[in-house]
Amino acid sequence: MQKRRLGRTDLSIAPLVLGGNVFGWTADEKTSFDLLDRFVDAGLNAIDTADVYSRWVEGNQGGESEVIIGKWMKARGRRDDVVVITKVGSDMGQGRVDLSASHIERAVEQSLKRLQTDAIDLYLSHWPDPATPYEETLAAYEKLLAKGKVRNIGASNLDAGQLRAALDVASLRSLPRYEVLQPEYNLYDRSSFDGPLRDLCVAEHVGVITYFSLAKGFLSGKYRSDADLGKSARGGGVKEYLNPRGMRILSALDAVSERHSARQAEVALAWAMARPGVTAPIASATTLDQMDSLVRAASLKLAPEDMAALDKASA
Repeated sequence: MQKRRLGRTDLSIAPLVLGGNVFGWTADEKTSFDLLDRFVDAGLNAIDTADVYSRWVEGNQGGESEVIIGKWMKARGRRDDVVVITKVGSDMGQGRVDLSASHIERAVEQSLKRLQTDAIDLYLSHWPDPATPYEETLAAYEKLLAKGKVRNIGASNLDAGQLRAALDVASLRSLPRYEVLQPEYNLYDRSSFDGPLRDLCVAEHVGVITYFSLAKGFLSGKYRSDADLGKSARGGGVKEYLNPRGMRILSALDAVSERHSARQAEVALAWAMARPGVTAPIASATTLDQMDSLVRAASLKLAPEDMAALDKASA
């Protein structure tokens, strides 16, 4: 599997990142182990999770995904074969987004314990925290980097102005900077990344791993009417895409998929992988069939006319 360097970091990742949000939610521990086995055996290597996954499930408290990944790495002896990405700052009971130094200091220890590892390869600020200055957050990360508990840092959900400000503070105060950004981006949701944010990432050599890369499952093609929304636990989040533009995108996906004898989701991910500024999209799977599809997507190459057709439909 051809690897891509993630921004200016020393990390090289396959062009598709596995989303761990489903572990401990729609994939139980055994299923998660099977999925992780198949993913790594296929030559892919980056796994994305967060301390808050999956706190939203009744009976969960957060950390369930990290625990499963940690158990799998220990049981299989695969820690050195994977790039572990996790996040900090979401509400874990403190009642707000929190990127304060004190919270980061506590949270990283809990994530390391759940993951059963000495170091996190990439640690991301999950959400902007307007109550905490960038300088405080970056100084906290500087200590973690110096101690070797974290190897690289990045951020999720920043707009162009916020990322610019964070980079400027890092430069001005001689602090470590965010080397990776995780924005929402897919064939349907393009406006927040395409444009100033993408241009900034390219200019500053910031690596980009995109989330909701299949638009909450809409780009799999299985949701085409309100009647389809009950097909999965996440179906309710797809309703917003059921409009003329969404149908136009699905029609283009259908045509390109047919040309390549590929699934719509595979084409949608291949489009994201080929977009300027994107290092790799994140996608999750809950069955081995879905995982095999993700593996195929990682090596699918679209022709210029395919990209043009998809770009036009999603404009």
